[in-house]
Amino acid sequence: MANKASKQLARANATALNRTHAITLGLHIVFILYRLLFRGGSWWKYFFLSAPSVVIEYYLERLGRPSYVPTGDLRSPGEDMEAKGVTEYLWDIVYVTWGVLGLVGIAGEWAWWLWTIVPAYAIYLAYTTYTGMKNGMMPGMPSAPEGPPSDAATGAQSNRQKKAEKRGGQKVRYQ
Repeated sequence: MANKASKQLARANATALNRTHAITLGLHIVFILYRLLFRGGSWWKYFFLSAPSVVIEYYLERLGRPSYVPTGDLRSPGEDMEAKGVTEYLWDIVYVTWGVLGLVGIAGEWAWWLWTIVPAYAIYLAYTTYTGMKNGMMPGMPSAPEGPPSDAATGAQSNRQKKAEKRGGQKVRYQ
């Protein structure tokens, strides 16, 4: 089976995107109906604060939807929707928006303030990245230990390494 990994990625992407669109559509319909029937509230907050999630879903759709040639063969599986980094952060925004919509429907207008988690987290990530780069390290990596240098840094060998060197170094056996 040619391009098995590509076909598997295309299937996973299509499933994830279809599921995401169905959940988003369902949540927004329930939210709007609930607002119209039972509880009033600010519509401009709804449109303003749910717009980033809708835009991100459109972007993820363009990025991850597999494309096919007219004969039905896979042209491109799309980008990996489970990739780390920016894609992961975009999914977090979608999920936070879903949670905030549910809480606003249940608890009321004050729950829109929970959406500030998204920019606060972005500021936190930017700060930790900046401080990591300022120290000459990648973000999330542990800092170098302070104190005397380790055996590996000074070139000291363990007893096992010394014995292996006496025997003529490490040898690879092929079977």
